[in-house]
Amino acid sequence: MMKTEMTLQGLGCASCAAKMETEIQSLAGVNGASVNFIAQKLQLEAEETADLTLLYRQIEGIVRRIEPDVEVLIDGHPAGVSDAHSREHPHDESRTHTQNPSNPRGRNISHWLTREMVRLIAGGAVFALGLFLNTAPPLELAVFLTAYVIVGGPVVIRAFQNLVRGQLFDENFLMTVATLGAFLIGEYPEGVAVMLFYLVGEMFQDRAVDHSRRSISALMDIRPDYANLKIADSLNGDLKKVSPEDVSIGDLIVVKPGEKVPLDGMVREGTSLVDTAALTGESMPRELAPGSAALSGFINRQGLLTIEVTKNFGDSTVSKILELVQHAASRKAPTEQFITKFARIYTPAVVFSALAIAVIPPMALPGADFSQWIYRALIFLVISCPCALVISIPLGFFGGIGGASKRGILVKGSNYLEALNSVETVVFDKTGTLTRGIFEVTAINPQPGFSRESLLENTAYAESYSSHPIAVSVLKAYGQEIDRNRITSYEEVAGHGTRVTVDGREVLAGNTRLMEQEKIAVVSGNTPDTCVHVAVDGRYGGCLLIADQVKEDAAEAIRSLKSLGIRNTIMLTGDTKEVGEAIGYQLGLDEIYTELLPADKVEILERIDAQKSPRKKVAVVGDGINDAPVLARADIGIAMGGLGSDAAIEAADIVIMTDEPAKIATAIKVARRTRQIVYQNIVFALGVKGIFLVLGAFGVATMWEAVFADVGVAVIAILNATRVMNTSSLS
Repeated sequence: MMKTEMTLQGLGCASCAAKMETEIQSLAGVNGASVNFIAQKLQLEAEETADLTLLYRQIEGIVRRIEPDVEVLIDGHPAGVSDAHSREHPHDESRTHTQNPSNPRGRNISHWLTREMVRLIAGGAVFALGLFLNTAPPLELAVFLTAYVIVGGPVVIRAFQNLVRGQLFDENFLMTVATLGAFLIGEYPEGVAVMLFYLVGEMFQDRAVDHSRRSISALMDIRPDYANLKIADSLNGDLKKVSPEDVSIGDLIVVKPGEKVPLDGMVREGTSLVDTAALTGESMPRELAPGSAALSGFINRQGLLTIEVTKNFGDSTVSKILELVQHAASRKAPTEQFITKFARIYTPAVVFSALAIAVIPPMALPGADFSQWIYRALIFLVISCPCALVISIPLGFFGGIGGASKRGILVKGSNYLEALNSVETVVFDKTGTLTRGIFEVTAINPQPGFSRESLLENTAYAESYSSHPIAVSVLKAYGQEIDRNRITSYEEVAGHGTRVTVDGREVLAGNTRLMEQEKIAVVSGNTPDTCVHVAVDGRYGGCLLIADQVKEDAAEAIRSLKSLGIRNTIMLTGDTKEVGEAIGYQLGLDEIYTELLPADKVEILERIDAQKSPRKKVAVVGDGINDAPVLARADIGIAMGGLGSDAAIEAADIVIMTDEPAKIATAIKVARRTRQIVYQNIVFALGVKGIFLVLGAFGVATMWEAVFADVGVAVIAILNATRVMNTSSLS
């Protein structure tokens, strides 16, 4: 399956975006398509066998037919440009897209707003002249018609163009029918006034959408613009400013104070404090020194840093985060999907209701005035556009994703953000999730016939090929270089430990289950520390006690989840019963399951899932790829991602970039605030429109008020949706 991202430059109609998505999804060779109105992006999934050139042309045809002024771009080139041309001429300036001056909502919105302001002032002046002059009917019609053409001419033209293309029930068509209808029944001032008010509302609406787009872009403004490449053969250490994409692994780059770290790497020279807030949401700076890992997206605050690049730009932390957030909009929440379907039914239903109001009462009621009922029907048409819902709901969810990322929480889709509202049970892994995963050898307890030194040496050789944190702690305590020539065989026993042959002797190192499997009696005291039991040639040699530290915010994380109404907090761990229960009771967890193999964790999760309440969710929190089976099985997988952890970013639905379990409660708060704002917009928009529909049907509402019920509600809903991004504190 091939994935492509297209830019829909100038996309200004939310309901049009929904129509585009529906038609593109029905094309042959398309497995999936998602149009993000806020980001002006189309995420396309096509079959491997699809003719991309033909497919791109079909997509461009659909987009142009629905909204003619939108430009479809792929990597900055029009979609009609073939892949072959793009490969041969990646920087061909002659084919670079330039802004279409006729585009009413293109890239330079300030120019568009200036043009619209001129129309508004000129049309308003002629309209005012018509109101204050007491002229004969023919002249009155001419004055108001002139004002109408100035203000509403582009709307009428677009309406007829769309009508020819078969695009009914869009905002241009509805406003044209309503205002021309007002002229036909002699309500000249009202026809012009509605267009004036509509133009003002559209200007506010587009300004609000543009502001929202800029706010969301600012949240993710972490992409570096350049890198200072150190020229290898320069005697003076000269620097060359290049694109981050042009830097290779092993190259040296220099980051000056105030600059962004452009690529992931290792500090070779210099010390400095760096701002990590763009990645983690944390205000405290981090100190970098030679040997420290520097990640793209950090901002250098003080000294000069020389960094050896360890990843290409496409694989760097900043690229992966940007890709994750940009693609998040393709996974739409159920509420978004419902609103899109609702809008497709709602608008035609209101239009046909308006037609019925215009025709049926005058024919059925004695003495009914046709013009009166037509006027009421026109009010129905003005109200019917669902833009307030179609724009503000996706904006609310996208703002929620942006707000979460600002706090160091990456959410892979609005569907996962909405699902957080239904979490009833949170299941935790222990090591690396609730604990720091940094182990230290606290005691060495040899049995008779073994010394402390020999026991530690045998354990270190047994763990020498393992990357497990416990193995790392043993090797650190041993502190000597491992002579691998002494090891003639190595076997890792999954969930139990290791079996190696050192100097011709068989050494076993692992947990109690490994010793029981080999029928070796162990000696262990009552301790909450992890015991690594060691046996040499079938004889028990003793154990090493290894302790892990609970994270500083782990207890607060559990308390916060309880305060949010989470019913069950559960820990699954492969550690011993003594260790697991000691930590679990310390943190106040509801249930603790210990000495589990990976398959056991999945089995217990299946049981937890079967016992959950209807429509509720189970979230599993782990430290990345090691917990992949349960993260994949959970309704919501949350990874303690850590900075630069590619495995965690790939494994889960939500990634906590700072490894802080307390951020789980923050994620739920963001999700609940997002849902609250989205529901506010739904109730407000439908409520106001419903009231005005009833008032219009009974002849109480005027067209002026009907326009407010349309564009006014849209502007208010959009501004309300932006609050989820700007909130500094969450209740």
